[in-house]
Amino acid sequence: MGAGHIHKLYRHGHSPIHALPPHCKLAATFAFVLVVVSTPREAMWAFGLYALLLAAVTAVARIPAAFVLRRLLIEVPFVAFAVLMPFVAEGERVEVLGMSLSVSGLWGAWNVLAKGTLGVAASVLLASTTELRALLLGLQRLKLPPLLVQIASFMIRYGDVIGGELRRMSIARRSRGFEARGIRHWGVLAKTAGALFIRSYERGERVYLAMVSRGYSGSMPVIDDVAATRAQWAYAAVLPLAALAVCVTGWTL
Repeated sequence: MGAGHIHKLYRHGHSPIHALPPHCKLAATFAFVLVVVSTPREAMWAFGLYALLLAAVTAVARIPAAFVLRRLLIEVPFVAFAVLMPFVAEGERVEVLGMSLSVSGLWGAWNVLAKGTLGVAASVLLASTTELRALLLGLQRLKLPPLLVQIASFMIRYGDVIGGELRRMSIARRSRGFEARGIRHWGVLAKTAGALFIRSYERGERVYLAMVSRGYSGSMPVIDDVAATRAQWAYAAVLPLAALAVCVTGWTL
């Protein structure tokens, strides 16, 4: 996958986190998120420690905090959902700034915000230190079903191509004076979507036939498969193990 497929979340670097094999980082991130989700919501201090652990990883990876914070904006829809929970949930009520809020709704909102934000932050750090191609190789190394890996690979490779096709069709419409202003223009937009589907289908068929003619048999050859050493696995396990210690403490206190 060439430079044109380097995703916007990735930030090139030479830190120890960047150097870890992708399957180590995938496993560590999944384990960390699993531990965070398993933490009781009442242990509010634990989520602060999780945030400090992620901040430490960010510092080791030499990723600017502003870079991570900007990409956390993807969580905004979940924040809006969480904000509504204290108003719509039932049960015991409490007065806060003159507003009647549900106690269970407040706990639910905190649970969603704390765990969701930490999960998104961990995912952003993973994407910031791992190229998309390496992530796919990592999934393959972790024995994810090959068909799913291939589907994800083609989606990444040709997503930009299809997006470019859509932009060219949009430019062609505007050059002819078209501007969607109401329901009467929905027909034109529907025809555009249909034409895009047909072009994508035909392009996919041509690409598949070209691949088959070059020996494709259902799986892509792995050229630079990287095996992780015990030291690398141990280094990657530091984050989830530290989080696990916090989680166990949260359940026992």
